[in-house]
Amino acid sequence: MHASLLRPLAAGDRMQRKWTDGRPMAEVAAEIIKPNDRLTAFDRLEIYNRMYWFRLVDCFHDDNPGLRAMLGARKFDRLALAYLAKRPSRSFTLRNLCSGLEAFLRAEPAWTAPRTALAIDIARFEWAQTVAFDEEAFAPVTAADLGASPPSRLRLAVQPYVQLLALNHPVDAYVIAVKKRDTLRAEASNATTAARRRAAVRRIRLPRRSKTWIAVHRVENQLYYKRLESSAFRILEALRAGARLSRALARGGAGVTTGQVRDWFALWTELGWLCRRK
Repeated sequence: MHASLLRPLAAGDRMQRKWTDGRPMAEVAAEIIKPNDRLTAFDRLEIYNRMYWFRLVDCFHDDNPGLRAMLGARKFDRLALAYLAKRPSRSFTLRNLCSGLEAFLRAEPAWTAPRTALAIDIARFEWAQTVAFDEEAFAPVTAADLGASPPSRLRLAVQPYVQLLALNHPVDAYVIAVKKRDTLRAEASNATTAARRRAAVRRIRLPRRSKTWIAVHRVENQLYYKRLESSAFRILEALRAGARLSRALARGGAGVTTGQVRDWFALWTELGWLCRRK
């Protein structure tokens, strides 16, 4: 029964008519479930097969609004079915459903061609939001903690929920614009016909290629996105990799000033991004 529920749907979103060995699916269904006075065994099993797939596809849509807007509805739907068939859910929680999407897009770029590089950036950014929202957090360090140990000995870590992204496109602004548009569409659904049309046809311009460094994080259970300078990004990455503070600062580059370091660490401490290395 487990295998029958996880099998991809056939055309028209119906259960497949043949089993893996070629037998009629109605025959296999009769071995698993009884009919009732309204539905055959096939009909009853099909309900659960369809419910399973509709739920997965629905979650895939909810988790990837920017990717859906970029690809368009039809192309996105084909991608969703291909991904879910190749990488079915293996977790007790649907939170992890899109954890393998970046790797899938890299392995099978035809689904997002000719804009695969942009699609990968959007997928990374949207998955980072999922991780940032509910990944664990440790006790943050304070300004006093930073002053109590010399930089050559101090080992800091970046909070697990802080997601550091080096992207080739400024997809944060794009995804924010898509979400705002979708919110307006929802509001317009109860408005006049003219308002619905304006909300439906508005297109968001795709971002042009431009190196972008972003931290996706949370404050009081709200998601935020912060652009970073490349030097600040390298320091945070070095801390995350386990470097001592002095070596992490060196990764920022020769052009980094003492004032920049002071301002960055003051902000990161205020936001609670830094913690003690376990």
